[in-house]
Amino acid sequence: MGLKFSVTCGLFELMLLTLFAVLVKYGERAMPPSRRISQDVNKSSEVHVHTGPENDVPILYPFFQDVNVIVFFGVGLLMTFLKKYGYSGVGYNFFIAALLSQWGAIVNGCFNQIYIDGKDHIEIGLRSLISAEYAAVTVLISFGVVLGKVSRLQLLVIGILEILFYAVNNLLAVKYLKYSDAGGSIFLHAFAAYFGLALSWILYNENSLDNYNEGSSYHSDISAMIGTLFLWLLWPSFNAALLPPDYVAQHRSIINTYFSLTASCVVVFVLSPIFQRSGGKWKISMVHVQNASLAGGVAVGTTSNMFLTPFGALLIGCCAGALSTVGFSYLTSFLTKSLKIHDTCGVHNLHGIPGIFGGIAGAIITALAQVDSYGYEGLFSVWGARAPKMNSTDYWALKNMSVKFDVGDERSAFVQAGYQVAGIMVTLVISIFGGIVTGLIVKREIFDPPTEEQLFDDEDFWVLPQKHIEGYENID
Repeated sequence: MGLKFSVTCGLFELMLLTLFAVLVKYGERAMPPSRRISQDVNKSSEVHVHTGPENDVPILYPFFQDVNVIVFFGVGLLMTFLKKYGYSGVGYNFFIAALLSQWGAIVNGCFNQIYIDGKDHIEIGLRSLISAEYAAVTVLISFGVVLGKVSRLQLLVIGILEILFYAVNNLLAVKYLKYSDAGGSIFLHAFAAYFGLALSWILYNENSLDNYNEGSSYHSDISAMIGTLFLWLLWPSFNAALLPPDYVAQHRSIINTYFSLTASCVVVFVLSPIFQRSGGKWKISMVHVQNASLAGGVAVGTTSNMFLTPFGALLIGCCAGALSTVGFSYLTSFLTKSLKIHDTCGVHNLHGIPGIFGGIAGAIITALAQVDSYGYEGLFSVWGARAPKMNSTDYWALKNMSVKFDVGDERSAFVQAGYQVAGIMVTLVISIFGGIVTGLIVKREIFDPPTEEQLFDDEDFWVLPQKHIEGYENID
C-alpha cells in the first residue's frame, strides 16, 4: 500500500515539474523593470521600457499569509478531533494542501489564463497563489466528509479529480454565468460540501458506523478548537483576499465577515445547550462550537463585498449559526441513517447549508442593488455583467462621465439575481456529479481502501511513539 502511493505520488509530482517547466512563468510584477516591454500606441510605435504595475506585495502578502495559516494550520488542527486519527488529520491536510496548490495553479492557469485570456503560458503572481490555495482548500473541505475512511492513495486521486471539476465549475462561473461570489459561499464551500457528500454516498460502508475510534477525546477536542480559533480570526482575510484593494468592496468584506462570525459564535452558545439538554442539565457541545461558530464566515462569503450593512451581516451570521447548530443536532444522523451518507466532520452543516444560504442571500441582495448605494464603479466592480455593452447608449453616457469600467452584458438587477441562483444550481449539479464519478473510481480495490480495523486509526499508517502505542487501546 505504501509503495503504491509513493510511486503514484512521485510520478504525479514529476508530471507537475514538467508542466511548470513548460507552461509556468513569473507574472509581470515578479519581472525586473528591464523585462517589462510594452507598446505605447498613444505616443508612437517606438518600443520603450516602463516601470510596470505598482508593487502589490504590501497589500496582497498579508492576505496570502492569512490564507496560508487557514489552509495549513487552521484546517489541519480542526481535523485532529478524532482521538486516534490526529496524525492523519493534520498530516494528510499538510500533504494535500502542498501538492494540490501546485496542481491548482496549473489547472486554474490553463482554464483562466490560457483558455479565457488566450495566453500561451501561465503567469504566477500573488493572486494566482491565493487562487491555487482556494482550489486546494476545496479538496480539504471534502476530505472532512470522508475523514478516517479513505486511504492516502484514494485521497490523492480524489484531490486530483476534484480540482478538475472545481475548475470546470469556476470556468462556467467566470466566463458564462458571471455571478458574484467574493468569499466562495457557492463555488468553494457549497461545491466542496456536496462533492464530498456525493463521494461519501458512493463509498458508504456500514463498518464505519458506530466505530469506537470515530469518537473524540478531551485533548483532541482542545486541539481541534485551537484550529477553529485560527480559522475564526483569519476568515475576514479569506473572504477579502482577491477583491480589488482600490475599491471599498474589500473594506466592506472585512467588516461584514467579522460581524457575521461574531453573530454565529454567539448563536451557537445560545442554542447548543437547548439541543444538548439532558437530565435537567443544559450543556454546550464542543462539536457545535468547533464548527457552527464558523458558519457565519461561510454564509457571508457571497455577500461580503456587497452593501450588506453591519445589521445585515449580523443577521446572516445569526441565521447561519442557527442553521448549522440545528444541522449538527438533527441532520447529520438523518443523512447517515436515511440517505446512507456518512459525514465524519459534519461538513454539510458547516459548509453545505451555510453555503447555499449565503448564495440565496447573495441573490436577494443582488436584486436590491442600486447605483445610489454603490456608485457606478462600485456596482460594476461587484457585478461586472451589469456594466453597459460596447457602444450602447449607457456605455457612451458613462464614458462621458469619466466612469471607469470594463464592458459588461448590461444586465438588470433582477436578471443578475437570476444568474446568482443559476450559479447555485450549476454548482450543485457539477459537484454532485463530480463526487459520484470520483467515488466510482476510487472505490476500486486498486486504490487500497482501508479495512474495517484501519478506519479512523493511525496505527497502520504512521510511526507512532512507543509510549503512545503501549497505551493506545486505553485512549478515551
